[in-house]
Amino acid sequence: MAVNSVHQLTGELVDRREGINRELSRNGVRFGVYKDGEYRDRLFPYDPIPRIIESDEFDQLEAGLKQRVNALNAYLKDIYGDKRIIADNVIPGEYVYTSAGYFPQVNGVTPPGGIFAHIAGEDLVQGEDGRWWVLEDNLRIPSGASYPLFARDVERRTNPKLFRQLHVRDNRDYPRLLRKAMDFVSTDGIAVVFTPGRYNSAFFEHAYLAEKTGAVLAFPEDLEVLDNRLYLLDYAGRRHRVGVMYRRMSDEFLDPFAFNPDSVIGVPGLLSVYRSGNVAIVNAPGNGAADDKAIYYFVPHMIRYYLNEEPILNNAPTYMPMFEQDRREVIDRLGELVIKDVSEAGGYGVVFGSSLDKAQRRELTERITSEPRRFIAQEVIQFKDINVIDPVTGEETPRKCDLRAFVVTGQNTHVWYSGLTRYSSKPGEMIVNSSQGGGFKDTWVLAPDKPKNSQQQGGVSAADAASLIADPQPHTLSLVTVSKADNLYWLGRYTERAFTTLARFFPFYDRVMDTDVDAFRPFAEALDLPQDFGDFDDFIHSFLYDGQDPNSVRSAVVRAFDNAVILRPELSSGLLQYIELAVSNITAAATRFASAEDIYKQRDIEDNMLAFWGGVEDSGMDTTLKASIFIGKYIERIDLYTRLHLAPEELSAPLTKLETYAHTLDGLPLPQCFAIGVGWLSEQLPARGYAQLAERLNEFRGDFDSRSVLVQSEDGTLSAMNMDSRRP
Repeated sequence: MAVNSVHQLTGELVDRREGINRELSRNGVRFGVYKDGEYRDRLFPYDPIPRIIESDEFDQLEAGLKQRVNALNAYLKDIYGDKRIIADNVIPGEYVYTSAGYFPQVNGVTPPGGIFAHIAGEDLVQGEDGRWWVLEDNLRIPSGASYPLFARDVERRTNPKLFRQLHVRDNRDYPRLLRKAMDFVSTDGIAVVFTPGRYNSAFFEHAYLAEKTGAVLAFPEDLEVLDNRLYLLDYAGRRHRVGVMYRRMSDEFLDPFAFNPDSVIGVPGLLSVYRSGNVAIVNAPGNGAADDKAIYYFVPHMIRYYLNEEPILNNAPTYMPMFEQDRREVIDRLGELVIKDVSEAGGYGVVFGSSLDKAQRRELTERITSEPRRFIAQEVIQFKDINVIDPVTGEETPRKCDLRAFVVTGQNTHVWYSGLTRYSSKPGEMIVNSSQGGGFKDTWVLAPDKPKNSQQQGGVSAADAASLIADPQPHTLSLVTVSKADNLYWLGRYTERAFTTLARFFPFYDRVMDTDVDAFRPFAEALDLPQDFGDFDDFIHSFLYDGQDPNSVRSAVVRAFDNAVILRPELSSGLLQYIELAVSNITAAATRFASAEDIYKQRDIEDNMLAFWGGVEDSGMDTTLKASIFIGKYIERIDLYTRLHLAPEELSAPLTKLETYAHTLDGLPLPQCFAIGVGWLSEQLPARGYAQLAERLNEFRGDFDSRSVLVQSEDGTLSAMNMDSRRP
């Protein structure tokens, strides 16, 4: 190991932490948190000091993790099948059947490929003596792989030369491993990443992994069951069979027919398709029966039973209150142990007995006695502290950290050569979960001094190494759903709205800023802005920063982002970052809008939009998707130019552009929003003094109407993002 090189690169990352965090910010590396009943989409705090794991040490972890996940997969196959482990009295049946994660609805079902846990997130901690302990198995919807995956890309760019000199195992292969596992179990059809929606806490990851694997990001309204098959519905109502679904939604909400009848985010009939073997679900429904905190106690028994091996990794010493002897031990030593509620997750329901007063211990004792199945107790493992950079002082300070290792199972079982290291938000705090406000850092797994072929992840040769970072095949309009067709169109409109209103505002501002404030009223009237402002500052606030006014620049930028973030797999993270930058610029400036300097800084938003459009045009994005964005863009430009009463000759260029992009879609059915937008605009133009232009637009209207797909959003609005209805 090149120790000096590692320390040198670590030092550079620390020195550049602000720049790295800006890069993560501009790419929307977020983790949502619900607090006090309110969803807050925040940047996931990143620490630049990586966790470093020696090669030999990781090899031991890798062997233990493969062993553990293979045993857990065998257990799931058994308890939903022959139930031998229960018949042989290795695990009491009452523990299996009373688990909240056990679902009789999938009893007797063997998933495609025989795999239940395709992606396992194994939470480990390293004790002060250097030993590793497994704290939890996460086999349902483990999240977090995207964060170190993305962070490493940013870190690598800080000093590519130095990174090349280090023996750090490459972590870029996670999307390939994931997609290979998905393809291995697919039942013939396309691959989708199934997300409950934009406001899920890990939506960034859903969209990012869809982008990197080339899968379609699908929302509940995009999927339907027909003839015991699962289909993705595109914007034209055509069906595309789904062969594998990487679901990022809890079991209870997957199918209202089979699980929670009140679920409005599931797909009715999905479980029937799954039970028939007509779709693979990654991870399989019912996996919670194996990652129940109480079942954790029995994993070493599973390893011995199914694999006839001794466990390689340590379980934290655990006590089961359902066993009388263990219950007495727990109650007698309550102040020394950590108590976990098996029905909770995300760091919730974890209580350190030492933190409780006498009355609280008495209350907890009563709960354990009355509901022993609900709790487990563990010895407190003193984590090894790892330094982080204090965001306030800039000094190194110790924090408790865990490691979520990711194990991907397809044709073979692979341990990803990286992992998510999470650290606590406060010194001495033992809870490190992201949902509890913690941050993350990258995990560097060092390679052996003499590389071996076996160290190539998943058997990838050096000649194939480039495929690890190859871009997936671009999406086409044929796989765009109704809502995404709207998103593309409105993304074009809102980026144009932000750009043109700013571009036309600044020359006007320069001419009249020293005159009477009334000079701004015609400009405000043209853009549907309030005209009852009392002074210049009021007008600037309304125009630039008022997030409650749908016609402000800030609203246009935010609405552009709301549409763009849904389209990450189609656009790519590289293009989305320009919209992210515009949001950051306008949001930060809104807190100090009285500054004239900040007003001129908003010119940067014009540059952001120009960079975005140029990137779209120059990208490998399918031409049909490009055309959808630019049709929206030029409809909006014509609308704005005519509102502001520009000369007819200035409308020639956007009209020509509109014609050019419309021809790109010749012969294709068209989203209804195109026809609605052109139709509404052509009706407004005569009153604005552009009767001849209206006649030309009516030619588009006839063409768009004849090919328009008559499908609207369920809520009847013109846009899934609650757009300004005054501008169709």
